[in-house]
Amino acid sequence: MRGNERLRFFAGSDGGGRTWATIATLLATAKMNQVDPHAWLTQTLERIANGWPNSDIDALMPWRYQS
Repeated sequence: MRGNERLRFFAGSDGGGRTWATIATLLATAKMNQVDPHAWLTQTLERIANGWPNSDIDALMPWRYQS
């Protein structure tokens, strides 16, 4: 199974399709801002898992990423 074929599993339902569209948009936004999508996503997920406050979610956006 190739990468694109695996990604289609996200689209098994309306919710899965919307989730994949959101992820794809954020990764494309990271690229547009000259940010490594993998590094940004890793840091963002770690911060959320460690209790990042909802009130400061804007600081996690790709255009605010600092390695």
